[in-house]
Amino acid sequence: MNGAQALMKTLADAGVEVCFTNPGTSEMHFVAALDSEPRMRAVLTLFEGVATGAADGYARMAGKPAATLLHLGPGLGNGLANLHNARKARVPVVNIVGDHATAHVQYDSQLQSDIETVARNVSPGFVRTSSTTADLCRDAVEAVAAARTAPGQVATLILPADVSWGEGGAPATGPRPAPPAAASRATVEGVAAAIRSGGRAALLLGDRALRERGLTAAARIAAHCNVTLLAETFPTRLERGAGLPAVERIAYLAELAAMQLGQYDRLILVDGRPPVSFFAYPGKQSWLVPDSCTLHDLGEPGDDPVLSLEALAQALGAGHVAPRVAAAARPAAPRGKLSAAKVCKAVGHLLPEKAILIDEAITSGLLLSALTAGAPRHDLLTLTGGAIGQGLPNAVGAAIACPDRPVVALIGDGTAMYTNQALWTMAREGLDVTAIVFNNASYSILNVELERVGAGAGGPKVRSQLDIGDPRIDFARLARSMGVHGTRVDTGEDLMTALRYALAHPGPHLIEAMVPPALGRLQRRVLPWILRSLPGLPAGAQRAIKRKVAP
Repeated sequence: MNGAQALMKTLADAGVEVCFTNPGTSEMHFVAALDSEPRMRAVLTLFEGVATGAADGYARMAGKPAATLLHLGPGLGNGLANLHNARKARVPVVNIVGDHATAHVQYDSQLQSDIETVARNVSPGFVRTSSTTADLCRDAVEAVAAARTAPGQVATLILPADVSWGEGGAPATGPRPAPPAAASRATVEGVAAAIRSGGRAALLLGDRALRERGLTAAARIAAHCNVTLLAETFPTRLERGAGLPAVERIAYLAELAAMQLGQYDRLILVDGRPPVSFFAYPGKQSWLVPDSCTLHDLGEPGDDPVLSLEALAQALGAGHVAPRVAAAARPAAPRGKLSAAKVCKAVGHLLPEKAILIDEAITSGLLLSALTAGAPRHDLLTLTGGAIGQGLPNAVGAAIACPDRPVVALIGDGTAMYTNQALWTMAREGLDVTAIVFNNASYSILNVELERVGAGAGGPKVRSQLDIGDPRIDFARLARSMGVHGTRVDTGEDLMTALRYALAHPGPHLIEAMVPPALGRLQRRVLPWILRSLPGLPAGAQRAIKRKVAP
């Protein structure tokens, strides 16, 4: 048995069942070994960023790692953006990167690079090069264990070609990490005392705390102690919809988030991070927690946040309190000329039970959360690391992890062009994905940010760098060229027809929604709605936000 064959069996024995691949010459023995292991599903992608983004989406929904297979340092480089998103999502991924044979490295051939240095950017906790065939499977067991260690991480295993082809490979097994425990009793009692001490308090929930069981425990606390529930701006996976506790997400715009958080005397982090601005802005704060607000942490990163919330609920006497949940409600079907808001309205009107909703619509999806709040129960996956090009690959991974659930992905036109190769993989694998691409021919968010950073409105050359309408991309034809059913719509009625068809016929499908640019409408329509969605903000605070945010 060679090293690659032993590695394949080791991975399958460890529970890794899917490998998203984009191989090259140095990985051919790994590819050849796929036929030796029937438990391993191999999914070919045409770009490394699709492989890594699919592994991220799979982990979010399966709760366990998939493997990637990337070709040398340049292949890893092509996959870095979505590995960055996976690292920020804190999900388990076993990232396998091929390398030159050890004796070949000395010649510094065309594709030679320092893979370990590149990998540490996205795998700070585990990067290892297997130096011998005898060591390979032990290294693989440790990589899987590292990826699975709570709360989850990207573990990178570098596989030289001769280690892969070398004979004498021996499959290995090892203990799986022990399941995490609740936060210490002292930590739970300390947080309980802080809540009892008075003042306005909020629980800021992230990652694992945003599933039904964690939300229910948090909602019991909220109902019993008058505590507000908040979620990270871009959650890894949020279970939501009718019958589940509702949670208010931290606003993306720093000015809005600062006002949102300014109401609280205590902010309790539950598997989340302290909120900071995505970018620095001249004369504005990056740290969004008010000086008057005390931060508390319900446990360490390796603790189980759900068990910790349940322990906190018991400590506060809220263990049997009925939680408040979202009522079933759907928006009316959209009519007339299409807009971004009407697309979100259509999704809210038709979203099926148990759907997986992926949001990478950037500005066009600002109303999505409100218009799907009362839809049937579904999971929401978002852009955790801010590196665009995540949505379509996430849809691939989520559909493979949950083949019995429909996936609906809302994608901006700019971000769709980063990883449009994912459409080909959807067609090849026959995945039940409906992608809705907002075609507004613009990087709308950058038009907003241009003025928010104080760079001015810009002239023709500046604006040309934010415009993608010349030539205007035809996403429906692009989808059809890769085997995906594609259609273009520009009215609410046509969108409803297309979406009903897509949901009734297992995908993949792509619906290209022709919508006007968001610039200008942010101030006139979207911003007032956001302000109204922040309960308890006094009128003076709302006026202050308008002055700060309005372009």
